[in-house]
Amino acid sequence: MTALTVSTIHVASLPADCIVIGTAKGPKGPVLTPGAEAVAAAFDGGLTDLLCALGVTGAEGEAFKLPAPAGIKARLVLAVGLGDAADENDGYDAEALRRAAGVAARTMSGAGTVALALPVGTAEAVEAVALGGLLGAYAFTAYRTTPDAAAPVRKLVIPTSRHGRADAEDAVRRSGVLGRELNRARDLVNMPANDLHPESFADAVVTAGREYGPAVEVIDEKALAAGSFGGILGVGQGSARPPRLVRIAHTHPEATVSLAFVGKGITYDSGGISLKPVGANEIMKRDMSGAAAVCAAVLAAARLGLRVNVTGWLALAENMPSGSAVRPGDVLRMYGGRTVEVLNTDAEGRLVLADALVRAGEERPDAIVDVATLTAAMRFGLGNHLFGVMSNDDAFRDRVLAAAGLAGERAWPMPLPAELRPSLNSRVADLANYGERMGGGLVAGLFLREFVPAGTPWAHLDIAGPAFHEGAPYGYTPQGGTGCAVRTLVRLAADTADTAAGGHDVS
Repeated sequence: MTALTVSTIHVASLPADCIVIGTAKGPKGPVLTPGAEAVAAAFDGGLTDLLCALGVTGAEGEAFKLPAPAGIKARLVLAVGLGDAADENDGYDAEALRRAAGVAARTMSGAGTVALALPVGTAEAVEAVALGGLLGAYAFTAYRTTPDAAAPVRKLVIPTSRHGRADAEDAVRRSGVLGRELNRARDLVNMPANDLHPESFADAVVTAGREYGPAVEVIDEKALAAGSFGGILGVGQGSARPPRLVRIAHTHPEATVSLAFVGKGITYDSGGISLKPVGANEIMKRDMSGAAAVCAAVLAAARLGLRVNVTGWLALAENMPSGSAVRPGDVLRMYGGRTVEVLNTDAEGRLVLADALVRAGEERPDAIVDVATLTAAMRFGLGNHLFGVMSNDDAFRDRVLAAAGLAGERAWPMPLPAELRPSLNSRVADLANYGERMGGGLVAGLFLREFVPAGTPWAHLDIAGPAFHEGAPYGYTPQGGTGCAVRTLVRLAADTADTAAGGHDVS
């Protein structure tokens, strides 16, 4: 695990393997960003000309190594690009800092200590650099049996001034919690389904709850049957691994508002009897990304001591074909009593979420957010870098979108068109689990809305695109699980706590 700290030692004297400095695109070539002064001085003022001669432009994602000159204790200097040069009065935005720090941490994998001498003139900037570095340093090595040169950087150091040290340390503490919980979500998503199944996932949540304080309740298959959780049981009945519903709750003694987060946790999705084709099932261990995000967000809220009650509901099942699997045409009686005709067993996520939404609503939270890798349609519509947000309340949807933006995640508002709702009508049951294909992501949102208590603000986050990255790493984003939505949920919880403290309506 990468350590994260601050230091007031002069950059030139820092005992590190590498000093990272920032470059940016200026009108006449690369320019050095604040934080690079000591390194520039050691190059006798010729660093910018040298970088220009070497082809450095300052573009985002760029990384260029140089031997450190005399006067710098570190062995290497790494110049990373932040993109367009910032206005002198505005500084660099948080996402540019996060990405640059992530590039630096990835580039220096295998190193011992790396100092991030990037523009950190405010606590917010420190927090961004610290988080980006921690996320960029991530590597999933649980199944490696030989030493790996790409092991994470062992220690990241952020230089700061003496008068700014207290604020910087607080910022690093917050980023450390968020980054480590987001990386927990990544680990869960990357774990193969033969090791991460509903029972082992639930056990991992219990262990984390004991360590960090949230109360954890695991509802096993017998209790699910006794409680008539027909959606979760129906999806899980084809697997040798029985389903679970996990409740993880952070409570604060001074909280006046409560949020419920509901996560889809299909630990492997074969599609069931409606079997996925070859090419569509190789990464379906990722189908529990929503539950991983919810778990990590609740743990982060607890570790940060947020003054809001946050309850996470993890609907865990494995969707497999077998002689006992649910069939197209079967009717399930959901938790709460409504009946659903299963027309497509590969539209299973909405079934487990429906049970969990009803159960979450029984506790009367002030708002509910569900998170799921729910539909290929959303991925087709928004691509692999944005997630869709649907809601029964425009004001609450806007709050979720604002939280995502402030957290550095890209989200887009999506409608719930009334004209698509009739496609969910069933000939034999209260409704069907599958409707019109055109706009399928919106139809899935309409289905979920049916199980949200009347009058409760609710948002649905379809993270099918950005939850799992199959391309080359970039910024602080690795291959595999990304931890999508963790930052949005934590920011929403923090904003809700702040809003409640101010006496404002949280919806």
